[in-house]
Amino acid sequence: MITIYKSTEKGLELIPEFIDGCWINLVDPTPQEIAQVTDLGIPQDFLTYPLDVDERPRTEREDDGKILIVIKVPKYLGPAVDVPYVTIPLGFVITDKVLVTVCRHSHEIIEEFASGRARGLSTGKRNRFILKVMIATANKYLAYLRDINRTVDLLEDKTQSAMRNKEVLDLLKFQKSLVYFTTALKSNELVFERLHRAQLFKMYPDDEDLLEDVITENQQAIEMVNISNNILSSMMDAFASIISNNLNVVMKFLASVTIVMSIPTIITSFFGMNVNLPFSNLNYSYLIVIAISVGLGALVTLIFMKRDWF
Repeated sequence: MITIYKSTEKGLELIPEFIDGCWINLVDPTPQEIAQVTDLGIPQDFLTYPLDVDERPRTEREDDGKILIVIKVPKYLGPAVDVPYVTIPLGFVITDKVLVTVCRHSHEIIEEFASGRARGLSTGKRNRFILKVMIATANKYLAYLRDINRTVDLLEDKTQSAMRNKEVLDLLKFQKSLVYFTTALKSNELVFERLHRAQLFKMYPDDEDLLEDVITENQQAIEMVNISNNILSSMMDAFASIISNNLNVVMKFLASVTIVMSIPTIITSFFGMNVNLPFSNLNYSYLIVIAISVGLGALVTLIFMKRDWF
């Protein structure tokens, strides 16, 4: 899908054709749409690289000044999938006339910018537009990280009394997401540092400050992801031990109950093998056997309780 936007006095407007200063947004474009954009003099590779889900964040510059920037943005796929949070490539192509964004999937960051809700957005200020998307990306990582931490806290309460692997497997999903976040954020950091160091496109003082904010927010996201990842790894190791210990406690309890219940069975089985009952001349001699069974069972129960086996 291809959509074209242009900033006007009324705000961000959807327009039908390419003009100078417009923003071209490509989402999973068809070969025909890619060919339509390449007619503007943009290399086809610049449009196809970001469509590869395994593409690494990087920058590339042509001799004629056209620039490609690829970063990784976070995406939430839902709680039912194996990895709820993943990262996908987002590409920016900068020319002297237009700005192009390319992504395999629709993303809420781009959708928010396309809705016109972003303040101070101008498609003509292409460098600042990209920097605003980058800082929104860093903030989105932080927001998703807070969601992950809240979900992990809820799972923590469930896992403390769990005896199955389901809770640990649920935690493993979020650990995978944190690994994706860590890799993407570190790769994005290299891109941001290169933009800051190499000056791939001309920036005004306000843009320099915005890029420094992007680097700061990205570094904060890296630190928070590392902390959460370390805590979650330690938590999973601890919970694996807790689940094993809970299972051992249940097995110990069941073994103790089995021993106590077997005492009356042994005694009654013994006197059921043509063995005279004690005080057989009394009519209530069978009650004596029952009393012996109950007494021994109670004694064993007290011993087990004293040893904390119950």
